[in-house]
Amino acid sequence: MKEIPANRQPANRQIVRAAMAAPYLEREQEHDLAVRWKDNKDQDALHQITMAHMRLVISMAAKFRNFGLPMSDLIQEGHVGLLEAAARFEPERDVRFSTYATWWIRASIQDYILRNWSIVRGGTSSAQKALFFNLRRLRARLTQDDPTLSESAIHSQIADALGVHAKDVAVMDARLSGSDSSLNAPMADGESGSSSDRMDFLTSEEPLPDEQVSTIIDEERRNVWLDDALNTLNPRELRIIRERRLTDDGATLESLGTALGISKERVRQIENRALEKLRVVLISQTPEIASL
Repeated sequence: MKEIPANRQPANRQIVRAAMAAPYLEREQEHDLAVRWKDNKDQDALHQITMAHMRLVISMAAKFRNFGLPMSDLIQEGHVGLLEAAARFEPERDVRFSTYATWWIRASIQDYILRNWSIVRGGTSSAQKALFFNLRRLRARLTQDDPTLSESAIHSQIADALGVHAKDVAVMDARLSGSDSSLNAPMADGESGSSSDRMDFLTSEEPLPDEQVSTIIDEERRNVWLDDALNTLNPRELRIIRERRLTDDGATLESLGTALGISKERVRQIENRALEKLRVVLISQTPEIASL
């Protein structure tokens, strides 16, 4: 079989081969390279230290391959985290670079997965992120230990293990159980052979256009009736009705009594008299309002 040229081999394979060919670094070598990069911005030192740790990037990316994203993208994002670790690493601390870089590599890959796994943004808090990346593993372990566990019991135990609410576990479980679907995806019509978009089958809770128009017309008609009736009230009655009945925060009997210089009982009497006057006027002028 004819060998595939190196420049046409899959990018993943080339990256893996380059990583495996890179030499391991002894502790002193690693420290010297880190110092050269930090103090002198020596690009060759940066290249050596990052290439020596690409095995770590590939290993970390492989742990997240089940999320359905290209392995090459996961490796690239892990490499971004590796470079971030190199930029922040302090050689004078008695810590191996691989130990320090592991957190940055994992964080970079996880952030990429959360941004690209679904069009719906999720895992914005640390608790939600832990739930996203651990739910499947914990579910598999629980069902393996006890296949008879109910869904609610599984969600409850996962919630206790991760310190989140069982409701959040149920929502995340539902999200992870299916992929995104476009509302513009066609749905075949078995009878006519034509197809419609999923959006065509969405129902709206809003009233139909003719119902909206009818409501607007009715409201305008009622406003005209009410304005005509209010014109029959004297100024004091009108003020009490407006401030008590026609505002979002109705005035109290006591506050109106103080403003008008009368008792709150007198305000109540005037209000009741004005309401009865309005009722009589509205029914006499517009008999159909009696049925409303």
